[in-house]
Amino acid sequence: MNADSPRRRALRRFFQHRLAVLGLVVVVVFILAAVLAPWVAPYDPIQTSWTRLRKPPSAAFLFGTDENGRDVFSRVLWGARASLMAGVVSVLAAMLMGVPLGLLAGLAGKWTDALISRIADAMLSVPFLILAIALAAFLGPALENAMLAIAISAAPVFVRLARGMALEARSADWFEAARALGNPPWRTALLHVLPNIVPPLLVQGTLAIAEAIIAEASLSFLGLGQQPPQPSWGSMLNSAQRFLTQAPWMAIYPGVAIFVVVLAFNVFGDGLRDALDPRSQRR
Repeated sequence: MNADSPRRRALRRFFQHRLAVLGLVVVVVFILAAVLAPWVAPYDPIQTSWTRLRKPPSAAFLFGTDENGRDVFSRVLWGARASLMAGVVSVLAAMLMGVPLGLLAGLAGKWTDALISRIADAMLSVPFLILAIALAAFLGPALENAMLAIAISAAPVFVRLARGMALEARSADWFEAARALGNPPWRTALLHVLPNIVPPLLVQGTLAIAEAIIAEASLSFLGLGQQPPQPSWGSMLNSAQRFLTQAPWMAIYPGVAIFVVVLAFNVFGDGLRDALDPRSQRR
């Protein structure tokens, strides 16, 4: 790789952004905690015990216990699995739905562009979380249905982003040259347009994961996501609201986990955007 290649310059700009690096470290820590939860968690997250109801944090129970005697620390670790999986899988599914439609709209034009754009605009007119709640309520309470609802709700953002980049590419000289060489539209889209929109897609995807985590927690809080007794940060907050005065730790730790991981993804996404876009480089 060239010593001054665009990739090296982007990496250098990213690592100069200290908050972004810290955000990446926090994200990696949460991912490792979720992956290693079966080995790191000291207790079974769904095992109840009537002898240790609402125990405060201690050496035996780092984050205390809940109303059923379950270890809150173990449930937070296992809850990270549901939240991070919902965030990553939902955003990947939203990209798989939105990017091809956006490219099709931008490159095909005419009535195809009008139809796809109007549907995306109609969905974007409804607040993201409200649309996700409505779809999840229609599909039924389950983590898989919640992820599908979040993916459908997030897809219009990627439709609009891919369409805008495709329209910009259509006016470029290299696009006309590719078409003049006899490349079919699908080949031009895959080999020439798509690689040019990967950087903004990565940035938008990172920021969308943070939104998806909040959405999953909200759906689980409302009983539309991960179903008890399986742990989820949102369902843990739902259970904790009845014991805020007697056992505040039941709400504090899952709430802090949501706050920290969402903040980390947002800071990481901001740093990634600055690194991939030299015009926004911090000097």
